[in-house]
Amino acid sequence: MIPLKDDIPSARFPLVNTALIVINCAVFLFEAGRGAGAQQLIARFGVVPARLLASGAAGWGTILTSMFLHGGWEHIIGNMLYLFIFGDNVEDAMGHLTYLLFYLACGTAAAWAQVLSAPGSQLPTVGASGAIAGVLAAYVLLYPRAGVLTLIPLGFFFRIVRVPALVVLGFWIVLQVVFGLVSLPLAHAAQGGVAWFAHIGGFAAGLLLVKPLVWLSRR
Repeated sequence: MIPLKDDIPSARFPLVNTALIVINCAVFLFEAGRGAGAQQLIARFGVVPARLLASGAAGWGTILTSMFLHGGWEHIIGNMLYLFIFGDNVEDAMGHLTYLLFYLACGTAAAWAQVLSAPGSQLPTVGASGAIAGVLAAYVLLYPRAGVLTLIPLGFFFRIVRVPALVVLGFWIVLQVVFGLVSLPLAHAAQGGVAWFAHIGGFAAGLLLVKPLVWLSRR
């Protein structure tokens, strides 16, 4: 299922969400412009579990930088689509500054979840997916009955239907858990792939943080 649009309009301009999308896209275009050098950028500024654990606090800066790097066009487009659709309403509920802190906290939790799932891995993890997973968790708790216009592939055909957010995002997190568990035996292998546990960790952080932060932002 590919979400296209939700039916909850923003009450105010999503300043932080828009800035995050612009920064992510700008960084990706910078990456793309480096050609083969993009891989060196990812290796240097991505989260490498074994390196992060060996370097201690000195390497924690890569947790932040990794959130703004992406591995390809499909990676950046998919992430920014989800952030564009769901992030504005979460920012509405939290306020600008609280939303930014929430996003970064979920991204941090996601990075650590991936590191702990494969502590000996030498492969860099990059992408905003973990932070966005937290945003999805917040959205599903705040707006479970919101309608999401969704593209559903049916073989060679496609159908666009309105699906409750709880179904769309619930299906998404179930897939992350299933694929994460399936991939766990290969977590230490020297091969690339989707950082399933980053998604799970970011989503879990979002579930834990959203209600307290919304409550604090409204005091």
